[in-house]
Amino acid sequence: MNVLITGGAGYIGSHTAKELWKHGHVPVTVDNLSRGHEWAVKWGPLEHVDLIDRVRLRRVFDTYSIGAVIHFAAFAYVGESMGTPSEYFRNNVVNTLNVLDAMREFGVSNIVFSSTCATYGDPQYLPLTELHPQSPVNPYGESKLMVERMLKWYERAYRIKYTALRYFNAAGADPDGEIGELHDPEPHLIPRAIAAALGRAPKVDVYGSDYDTCDGTAVRDYIHVADLASAHRLALKRMCEGAPGDTFNLGTGQGHSVMQVIRAVEQVGNRRVPYRLSPRRSGDPATLVADPRKAQALLGWNASLSSLETIVETAWNWQTSGRGSGIEVMHAVTR
Repeated sequence: MNVLITGGAGYIGSHTAKELWKHGHVPVTVDNLSRGHEWAVKWGPLEHVDLIDRVRLRRVFDTYSIGAVIHFAAFAYVGESMGTPSEYFRNNVVNTLNVLDAMREFGVSNIVFSSTCATYGDPQYLPLTELHPQSPVNPYGESKLMVERMLKWYERAYRIKYTALRYFNAAGADPDGEIGELHDPEPHLIPRAIAAALGRAPKVDVYGSDYDTCDGTAVRDYIHVADLASAHRLALKRMCEGAPGDTFNLGTGQGHSVMQVIRAVEQVGNRRVPYRLSPRRSGDPATLVADPRKAQALLGWNASLSSLETIVETAWNWQTSGRGSGIEVMHAVTR
């Protein structure tokens, strides 16, 4: 099946493309490359298209006879969303409408949506189940929740079946070393800590040291990007086999504090990670940990690569390979 992957040149999208390719599908990547990378599209064709361009988007559906959609394309930084909510609602919500309307026109009835635990907001209980109230505390989470609500109405009115995957903190890199995480600037803790350990950054900021957690720093549920990729494939497989759409948390059920992550990087890399204690960021809950039992039971999914040690090791290998620093990547693009 030809599967359209919006945002397939990005971090999670590119890993999912590889996962689909390994299982016999053809991933068709649509990406405007504003935050994705051309070098990350190694499996299937790349169409350089912005989702705001409805004409070109429909042309992709027509050209490749798309059978299903996995929708990643979105802005995804909590802090950035607090300062630029209009960009987040326009990019994450309006552009999703364009995708859904193209699906209607071409009779595509299955979509897997990349959602987020940020739709829950401040947790009322832990670990978070899929039934936890959704009350986002930042525009990023609000934009994803708006899309989830849109999907419910599109399913009811147009019979477009959807699965929403609310995942927690994506981390790590392809175990084969072919692709990995590379952002500029880099917002995520593990690559920032590795950069500090390698001397590519002066230090890593620890945002908040007075939370009600084991050591005062924020606690998150880290999930390996390759495990996320397999969950997207399994969710699509389940719908194509006739099961109804659904909503799933993707996490491990175990949280790690910022300082525990920093210590893990120091242990894997055998180097000190210089850090600086900084004030809390607006919109950041103290603790976010998933209850993944529903995904395990109904998708047959298991986060087999998501130990903190494996996550850090694969990220470290990617960052120290030259590709993760952007050096080899830049040369490959210019050749």
